[in-house]
Parts: sequence; C-alpha cells; structure tokens
Amino acid sequence: MRVALHSVLKEGQESGYEREHATVPADLLESLGRAGITDWRIWRSGRHLFHLVDCEDFAAAMAALDEDPVNHRWQEFIGAYVDHFETTEGSPVGGSAQMALGEVWQLRVQAAGAAGGAGAGGDAD
Repeated sequence: MRVALHSVLKEGQESGYEREHATVPADLLESLGRAGITDWRIWRSGRHLFHLVDCEDFAAAMAALDEDPVNHRWQEFIGAYVDHFETTEGSPVGGSAQMALGEVWQLRVQAAGAAGGAGAGGDAD
C-alpha cells in the first residue's frame, strides 16, 4: 500500500529539517524496516512537507512505531523542526492513521479503464 501524508514545518526550520534528513540514524532505518515500511519519500514546498510511504499495512506500521523507543527518540528530536501533521476526516486507513490523505485520482487507473472501454465499444471515426 502507498500512503500520502502532509506535515508542516515550524517557521524558519526548512534548512534544518533538510539537513537532518540528509542522513537519518541507522537504527531509525532499521525500525522503519521492522515496522514494514519499505520506502518513505518526502517533498517540500515552503514549510509544507508531502510524504509518500510504501508499506504492507500503514495502520500496523504506525502502531509498531508508536511502541518503538528508537522512533520515540527520533520524533522528540525532529519535533524541533515539525509543527504538526495534517489530519483528514474519513481517512482510508482509519484509526490512529487519520493523517493519511485520501487519493483523489490516478492517471494509470483511469487510462486502463479508458483503454478497456475503447476496445469494448469500438472507435467511432
């Protein structure tokens, strides 16, 4: 599963956040892997961060990280830079994972549907 997240940096902390993410601690990478996270990408626009997390089960991964002391240390440390994570109503993963953004549209899915529809109905010339 792939989950998108949105967080907001504290004013003036953009360069510090990027500096700290240039090389995160090895034990954090191990914790993320144990939680079932296979990839985590982050983009920044001003103070807004957009995350893309790949994992088998996002809610389970977040629950595992909630219990992990390595993650607790990282969150306390990186909290100096991050103001908050945005939350959404009706999150697709529910429960404690209400910070997951709901997907609105995907080109590949629509294109596959359109290709299937064109073949079934034929092309009108």
